[in-house]
Amino acid sequence: MARVAVAVSATAWAAAAAAGVASAPSVSAGGAAAASAAPPPAAAPVQPQTFMLDNGLTVIVQVDRRAPTAVQMLWLRVGAMDETDAEAGVAHVLEHMMFKGTPSVPEGEFSRRMAALGGSDNAFTARDMTAYFVQLPAAQLPEAMRLEADRFAHNAWSDEAFRRERAVVQEERRQRIEEEPQAQLYEQFMAVAWTAHPYRRPIIGWMGHLQALQAETVRDFYRRWYVPGNAALVVVGDVDPPQVRAWAQATFGAVPARALPPRQPDAEPPQRGPRRVEWRGRTQQPHMLMGWRVPRLAHPDADDEQARDALALVLLAGVLDGHSAARLERALVQGQGGTRLADAVAAAYGLAGRGPELFLLSATPKAGVAVEALEAALKAEIARVARDGVTEAELQRVKNQWMANEVYKLDSTFAQARELGTHWVLGWPLDAQRRILERLQTIGAADVQRVAQRYFRDEGLTVGVLRPEAGS
Repeated sequence: MARVAVAVSATAWAAAAAAGVASAPSVSAGGAAAASAAPPPAAAPVQPQTFMLDNGLTVIVQVDRRAPTAVQMLWLRVGAMDETDAEAGVAHVLEHMMFKGTPSVPEGEFSRRMAALGGSDNAFTARDMTAYFVQLPAAQLPEAMRLEADRFAHNAWSDEAFRRERAVVQEERRQRIEEEPQAQLYEQFMAVAWTAHPYRRPIIGWMGHLQALQAETVRDFYRRWYVPGNAALVVVGDVDPPQVRAWAQATFGAVPARALPPRQPDAEPPQRGPRRVEWRGRTQQPHMLMGWRVPRLAHPDADDEQARDALALVLLAGVLDGHSAARLERALVQGQGGTRLADAVAAAYGLAGRGPELFLLSATPKAGVAVEALEAALKAEIARVARDGVTEAELQRVKNQWMANEVYKLDSTFAQARELGTHWVLGWPLDAQRRILERLQTIGAADVQRVAQRYFRDEGLTVGVLRPEAGS
């Protein structure tokens, strides 16, 4: 079976992300309809249970008995940010190679066996993490766990298999990046926004790095980072936690413990002025990105000024974008009270990650509108919040939307597993989302106005502009 391995960007709303799955948590407001009132509280779910195997691997189990199914996800606290410059793209290539066999499971057999169990499997790579998942009947979980533990401990493939799959990744890059002008812009934008931190590199890697990448480099990355103390097995569904623990001990528990290498991501120096990048591509319409350096939420229980600012930025993103009555949509796309300047606009803020954060705006100008005019209009909307503030009704709409999303998420075992795994990667408590929701209720209009005044200055701004190339 052909694999569809995915490289994920934390800002998945941007067309530039070489991904089909968004890494979480991410506040990407575009398109979701806000609730008009707070939804009724859901019945309290059974709390997840956490076990630590003797070799250091974490097991997280969430019981959900609404259907006789289960989701199994293996999370690795390693992603593109853990690569060196010479290894750019290795984390994603290794994700592909994990489907290429073990001494006991030939190439291509892993997914065939999962399908025979009634399951579907895939994986994704992000800046901060890598995850492998399968959805299947709960009764088949022991065999799925055995297969996952086998490839986690014994991944093996030939140099020829690596060369074939490297060509697949190069083609993936061609289709998702090099043939997509907005994706090319995003890639160049990130390379300018960050000068030292690994976030400056694309998750999928630069084409030159992929062409020169050697099999032993990928094997070395696997040996360094795919160790029990750097992994968590998350199981959500119609299961019994003690039984899952026993299965995990019998499979993953047999993997020897190994030491993790030190993590040494490059510290990003302060930005002392605006940065700009222009890119010419085969496009009929210009496009632009604007990003300001802002703080991230280090922990859901943090109660310092930076944490309050991070939560206020969440609400600001929702006020600007997320529904047809949001400020950017009304002012720039609908043209209420003035002239319509944009065909599309979006705001996004990642809130949390292992590295630094940006508050992002993206926009496509209406035909005949200069990019410079749209940039000025976007800045003016932020300035209006800084000057006049926001209403309590706007804030409540955003808070209600978050509450609704939390309730609806419980309908999906996959969404539950992804949230639990993400929280583990970040080193957060497993109920971090509940804590964040509670903290958001304490953030008011004055907080949102304060962050609009504090962070949206040209000294911390990066602008990327895509323009049609000659003859487009």
